[in-house]
Amino acid sequence: MGRYHPFPGRRRSRRTTVPAVAALLLAALCAGTDPARPAAACARENFDPATVQKLDAAITKIMKEAGVPGVNIGLWMPGRGVYEKSFGIADKQTGTPMKSDLYTRIGSVTKTFTVTGVLQLVDRGEVRLDDPISRYVSGVPGGGAVTLRQLADMRSGLFDYTTDEAWLAGMRADPHRSYTPRQLLDVAFSHPANFKPGAKWQYSNTNTVLLGMLVEKVSGQGLGDYLRDHVFTPLKLRGTSLPGDSAMPDPHAHGYTDFTPKGAVADATNWNPSWAWAAGGVISDLNDMHTWAPALADGRLLTRKTQAERLRALPIGNVPGASYGLGMLDFNGWLGHNGELPGYETIAAQLPAEKATLVVFVNSDMDHHGKNLSGLIGNAVTSIVTPDHLWPAPVAAPPK
Repeated sequence: MGRYHPFPGRRRSRRTTVPAVAALLLAALCAGTDPARPAAACARENFDPATVQKLDAAITKIMKEAGVPGVNIGLWMPGRGVYEKSFGIADKQTGTPMKSDLYTRIGSVTKTFTVTGVLQLVDRGEVRLDDPISRYVSGVPGGGAVTLRQLADMRSGLFDYTTDEAWLAGMRADPHRSYTPRQLLDVAFSHPANFKPGAKWQYSNTNTVLLGMLVEKVSGQGLGDYLRDHVFTPLKLRGTSLPGDSAMPDPHAHGYTDFTPKGAVADATNWNPSWAWAAGGVISDLNDMHTWAPALADGRLLTRKTQAERLRALPIGNVPGASYGLGMLDFNGWLGHNGELPGYETIAAQLPAEKATLVVFVNSDMDHHGKNLSGLIGNAVTSIVTPDHLWPAPVAAPPK
């Protein structure tokens, strides 16, 4: 566990590793003394030198072993220091180095925004958490018994369309295809529910697509417009958007994946993310995620009562210290979410106990021995700086 992959159990191919620089070269590269080697970009750090050395070594080790093209990382801990660094390359074709201002796809971190939109509607009295989804979206099997709360905390029992084998094959064959939310629901509802609403926890992108449709129905705005007006703009998240097409704004990191028919590595940067939409379609950058993670954790866009509802996280299975609230993970005290879709992985989380913020961007979703890359980095970093509050180490995905 420790990852929420939209494509579980997919076939992986062996890859050639991409060299990562040794930690001792980082300062020289940032100063521009070796412009021919785009393995690390400029950094900002004021942790003690021993901690910086450990972080550098841990990240570069994972990159080398797992063949990670590039990483952007930000760690902000008041009273201890700041660690912002870019490692590796953003574009394999040109060798352009990773930089902290590059746009990236954040995958399921999108869920934190979509559910925040729903909770704002709760605060305005336009919906209630225990309303049935059938009141707002038609055609949901058993929708009269599935509440907004159960959709937000992943306890609806509804089948996850991203685990449908035929649909996955179609995605591999044509990753540029466009999907409507209703088409995604048609895939999900062609399967019976996995269990009765509220019976247990099970991650399903179908839940968040339904919540996105709810926001549109109640607000009268497209989801991207609603989030822009009510979430992104109030927090001055100028680099964050839910676009209606597959284009990436410039400058951006290219994303690499082996989610292809034969497992060949491909550039997924401009693949159509419409299949993810409310569950995973947002684009952002390091600075905005640095703002968003603490805002999500402290509920500054919500009333205290509604934020308290969001934080009522329940255990999600056999991962010690892991629980899930309303569109938000709690991993041993780290509040936030991770995200993964073809070409990109993200972690954005806040540790209120130490007022610490952690953001990790990786421009690849190609697992290392079945383990996702951002989880490996998150676990390594927290092992060094917050050993009492670990981001869980990812486990290998089950073989297909």
